[in-house]
Amino acid sequence: MKNLRVYSIIFLSAGFFTSCVSKKKFVDLQSKYEVSDRSLVKCSDDLLTARQEISSLEGKLAKSDVELQNVQKYRQEQIADLRDQVADLQRSRDKQMVQVEDLTVLSKEANRNIEKTLDRMTEKDDYIRHLLAAKSKVDSMNLALAFNLKKSIGLDMDDKDVDIKVDKTVVMINISDSLLFQTGSYNLTSRANEVLGKIAKVIQSRPELEVMVEGYTDNRSINTAVLKDNWDLSVKRATSVVRLLQNNYSIDPNRLIAAGRGEFNKLVPNNSPENMAKNRRTRIILMPKLDQFYDLLDPNETQPSK
Repeated sequence: MKNLRVYSIIFLSAGFFTSCVSKKKFVDLQSKYEVSDRSLVKCSDDLLTARQEISSLEGKLAKSDVELQNVQKYRQEQIADLRDQVADLQRSRDKQMVQVEDLTVLSKEANRNIEKTLDRMTEKDDYIRHLLAAKSKVDSMNLALAFNLKKSIGLDMDDKDVDIKVDKTVVMINISDSLLFQTGSYNLTSRANEVLGKIAKVIQSRPELEVMVEGYTDNRSINTAVLKDNWDLSVKRATSVVRLLQNNYSIDPNRLIAAGRGEFNKLVPNNSPENMAKNRRTRIILMPKLDQFYDLLDPNETQPSK
């Protein structure tokens, strides 16, 4: 009996200790589970955050791709535009080079014509003082042109009835009233026919020239059965010259312009008989192209055909 009691105590003690150990493991395992569960929740949150960041980065990447494509497209357009500009500049440069070459050739020809004319002028002592009076190349060119035209018309350089001037490649031949008309009349004199005939030959030799004839008067009033005033007289004088060029010398009327300037656009004040005589004039304006203008400097070109 005594032994049975001892065995019972030993058995109960073993069960007690066994029970204590199992509960401790359970608590320990439960604690580890809770830690693991919290870790799992945190991992899930981190995974969700990572997925959100990945989605955001993918959106930014897609936006960057679109921006990159736009930038590349813009750069391609810029490059194409720059290429077009370069091509335009090259075409403009080539055109300017051609113009410069043409102008160089034209200038060389003009210089040769000026030199030939001036050489011929220096052969005669009468024209040395005119050459010395030229203060610049423009003066020399105008002088050469006036010399050639006056010689072709058959006039002396000192002839006061015919004055030839050049303004921006336009040639203006001023002929005094006393050479062409009677006082207060628009009927041409016999000498007018002679002088205008020589001018007509210069015009005929250059079919591309346009010719304007302008009539001018002094400020003395006029009123007759056929002339109302100075406007009327100046117009009729211009048309008389134009008709002669057309009818007597077959100048194409499409090339001719008649204009009356009346007593206006005077050269000098109408305060003396001499000044009034200067204002009474007929102006024949030759309007050549640039190459034709330089041809007029060639003494061989201005000689009338015989």
